[in-house]
Amino acid sequence: MSDELAGRVAIVTGSSSGIGEATARRLAALGASVVVNSATSVEAGTAVAESLGERAIYVQGDISDPEACQALIDATVDRFGGFDVLVNNAGWTTVVPHDDLDALTDEIFRRTFEVNVFGTWDLTRRAIPVLRDADDPCIVNVTSIAGVRPVGSSMAYAMTKAALNHMTVLLAKSYGPIRVNAVAPGLVATPWTSTWDAQHASVAAAAPLGRSATPDDCAEAVLALVRNRYTTGEIFVVDGGLTQTL
Repeated sequence: MSDELAGRVAIVTGSSSGIGEATARRLAALGASVVVNSATSVEAGTAVAESLGERAIYVQGDISDPEACQALIDATVDRFGGFDVLVNNAGWTTVVPHDDLDALTDEIFRRTFEVNVFGTWDLTRRAIPVLRDADDPCIVNVTSIAGVRPVGSSMAYAMTKAALNHMTVLLAKSYGPIRVNAVAPGLVATPWTSTWDAQHASVAAAAPLGRSATPDDCAEAVLALVRNRYTTGEIFVVDGGLTQTL
């Protein structure tokens, strides 16, 4: 435990498990107040918030719903008076082979964009007026190497992550002194990828560091961008060197 981030307030979307949970726990361990969020995993999200103590709350909400985005902002301001860190981690995907256009249905395509791009954009747009009042405001978007290389769980997913990477740079250019950066992980060992034995083996064989990322690896990258007060517009690739081999 530390008081390095004491007095700071962070919203972490999609934080009932995986990268979001690891990030919420690291922020709380450094003294920040944390808003835990998930779209559907209410029990898990509540448990994470309760385990973090009195400086954490849980707010359920699907970021693809504009009303839920506003409710998340309002609940944070009501409880803490404001916030200065927004970690846009929530996302949605389903596995669709890139060479199977018929399997990438309109429904899957739209849902991927509704959550990953439109939802992240809407929440960020609503957060910026509040962040402007903070002493050291920052936004960290969790994207993917699928946004910089032709890989990923589906073509739609890769396209959304590329959009988020560029959105990061555009916001950084136009909305300083709010710092806007992104963490772009490679394959991460989370509950969602727990059955992806072949993919994890492939990454372990190809990546110079010989393994998939962990949620903690990604959380530490988020923290690095929260801490560094003179970095903005950066896409921080966290992939064990995998993109160097692709």
